[in-house]
Amino acid sequence: MRPRRLPPVLFDLALVGVSLLDVWVNVQGDERPALACALLGAFVLMLRRRLPLTTFVLTLPSVLVTDAVFSTLAALYTLASLTRHRVLLGVCAATFALCHITVWSWPSPEFADLPDTSSTLIAVSYSLAEAVAPVFLGQLAQARRELSLRLAEISKGREREELLITQTVLAKERAQLAREMHDVVSHQVSLIAVQAGALQMRSGDAEVRETASAIRRLSVHTLDELRHMVSVLRASGSRPTELTPQPSLADLRRLVVGSGLDAELNTDLPDGLAPPLQRAVYRTVQEALTNVRKHAPGARTTIRVRHEDGTVHATVTNTAPTRPPLPLPGSRHGLVGLRQRAELLGGTITSGPTADGGYEVHLELPVDGAS
Repeated sequence: MRPRRLPPVLFDLALVGVSLLDVWVNVQGDERPALACALLGAFVLMLRRRLPLTTFVLTLPSVLVTDAVFSTLAALYTLASLTRHRVLLGVCAATFALCHITVWSWPSPEFADLPDTSSTLIAVSYSLAEAVAPVFLGQLAQARRELSLRLAEISKGREREELLITQTVLAKERAQLAREMHDVVSHQVSLIAVQAGALQMRSGDAEVRETASAIRRLSVHTLDELRHMVSVLRASGSRPTELTPQPSLADLRRLVVGSGLDAELNTDLPDGLAPPLQRAVYRTVQEALTNVRKHAPGARTTIRVRHEDGTVHATVTNTAPTRPPLPLPGSRHGLVGLRQRAELLGGTITSGPTADGGYEVHLELPVDGAS
């Protein structure tokens, strides 16, 4: 875990506190002008992030007239960590070293009288080292900060590259799935439509012809939806594509009539409901009718869709089957998908057997839960 850092304001206050401690140790209280310069250098550190050069200039008098140099070193470090101007940093460091080796007695200047050349070299070397250290550390902090930003950019670029690779793999899988759907499912459904059409033309029984016509109509509709799904899969995410001409409540009666069931539809809904809500109601009724055809042949079905107290209710109820169900394959995920769709819209869906041996599916959706 990365260590927690102090907030900038608290850190600046801590620097001011250390500077005041430096003033208390190195400045005599009776030296009023020197004390004023030292205090100015300490408190001006609060401006070091916004005005680093001005802060450094305002701290220089403290170095010139006192031994309290911490505030100037802190200001020089901040300036070095925020600027790329190497000449400016060199001038500031030289200025600090010059002020540090100069003794200024208030109110007239008196320069230091060093006894020999060796002492002079030592004093100058020490002052230059003391000036170069914060510059070096500040430049190092700046390089570290820029390196961190660069690494963050590289990480983001790598994430984008991995996302593109993932999308490419998914695109290939989608294209392969589209080919499989077209080659297998489309072929089989086309055969069903052709056979149903032939049966409709050849049979002399009116009921058989009507059933064959319904089978052919449903097969053609399935083929249309399948071809659209294949085109979406082949698009491979290259452009936004709607999954279908999305159904609405206006298509609900056609769905019920084309289901081939003994079904009754009762609707009482206002106009202008949100499209996601309309699709949820349509898909719920569609799945419920499919389950009736599969599991309750011969049952009578009632579909009631109404609006009450800001909530849409859709109920599909069927009676007990009159014929044994046909062994048809199923994914067993239909109601699970409907429940997930309802939860996304802030609603609920319940299902279960009725007292007379039938089955009921009930959907509740808040009107303001869909956008």
